[in-house]
Order: sequence, then structure tokens, then C-alpha cells
Amino acid sequence: MPKRLLAETSFAQEPEEKPEYHATVHDIPMDDRPRERLQKNGAEMLATADLLAITLRTGTTRDNVIELASKLLIKYGGLGGLIRADFHELCTEYGLGTAKTAQLKAALEIGKRLALELPEQRYQITSADDAARLVRLELMHLDHEEMYILILDTKNQLVERVKRYKGTVNSSVLRVSEVFRPAVVRNCPNVIICHNHPSGDPTPSTEDIEVTQQLIDAAKLLDIDLLDHIIIGNPRYVSLKEKLRW
Repeated sequence: MPKRLLAETSFAQEPEEKPEYHATVHDIPMDDRPRERLQKNGAEMLATADLLAITLRTGTTRDNVIELASKLLIKYGGLGGLIRADFHELCTEYGLGTAKTAQLKAALEIGKRLALELPEQRYQITSADDAARLVRLELMHLDHEEMYILILDTKNQLVERVKRYKGTVNSSVLRVSEVFRPAVVRNCPNVIICHNHPSGDPTPSTEDIEVTQQLIDAAKLLDIDLLDHIIIGNPRYVSLKEKLRW
């Protein structure tokens, strides 16, 4: 037999590798699967990875859907990171694609919009916690600074939430008239200012304190009560009213 044929015959007889067995959600006992636990115990009892797994529905040949959800949360730093992630970036993740990425982005957006429905219900603000809760979801995950102005009536109920200053909030760009104009137009006596620190550290800077003092002085002239200036970090926030005690 020619040597070349011998070599080919030897290669053909090499044993094939057996595919590695990979557990799927169907291997999990029925009562322990995310969807069944949600039906039995309620969504609030599930971990974030389980909820995300239900949204994604199916896994891959490498990971079952719970493992896929857990890896995404770890890689992107939780739901906040997934909210910030670019659509096309997520599409390139193994196991996602355009359809699943659309499902994921839609679910996250629904959650965000639900949290933002409170202002339309004349939400009453009685503490810094109440104010921070209204803007925290929108501000804590941003990679740039934004300012929100909360316009309140005489009962400290929210009349409107106005966005100002995408970029850097500092005294060089801050116009006091623009901050208080919505309150003047709506004849509302109370205002709360909120802005974020993209670093996640809400510790007030020297400029934050200077800007706040300018706003306090202007509010007195306009007969408006500046109730607070809140700096949103991740996950903490700081109330300058509590810190400066004006």
C-alpha cells in the first residue's frame, strides 16, 4: 500500500472527540426554574439574573440562559451598565443578536419609564430621599453631568421636572435666571436642584458649593425657597442642604 494512502487511512481512524455535555434550564428541577418560581412566588423574589434570564428566554450552546444572564450582568456591571450599553455593542455578545438585544433594551426601558411615572402623580417631596428617588435612576448611570430642576407647589408636590445643562454643571455656564425661570412662570414657590457626579462619588466639590451659594442668594431675591441641592452618585447621594445647613 502506498505510504500516502497509509497516512490518510491512519488519520481517518483517529477517534472523534465526544461533545462536552452542557446543562440547560430543562435539566433544572421544574420548581427551581426562574419562570416557575416567578409564577409561584412572585417576581420580587427572583434574583436579577433570573429576571434577565426570563427576558432573554433561551441560552446558547456554551451557556444556559441563567448563565448567559449572569455573565452579562457581571461584564456590564449590573442593569445600569446594560442600560448604558450601546445596542450594537450588545448585539455582538455571543448568544444575543438583534432580536434578544431588542427584547433586553425594551424591558430595561419599560422599567425606567415605570419609575418615571411617579412625577405625573403629583408626588409629594418631604425629604432629600424623596427627591433623590425621582432622579436617581436617570442620573446615577450617566457618563456626563446633567442637572434637573424640581418645581414644587406650596404643598411640596411636584409640578414639573425640568432638565438643564447636559455636560458640566459649573458657575461658568450656569445661568441663575434659567434655573428659576420655570418656577417663576408656573408661580411655584419651591425648587430643588439635582445633578450627578459621573465618577459615582457624590462628595461636593468647591464649585458645587459656590454654585449652591449663588443659587441660594438668587432664590432669596426672587422670593423662591431653594429647598435643597442634591448631588447624585452611585449608589449614594449628598444633600447640600444637610451639609451646608442654610
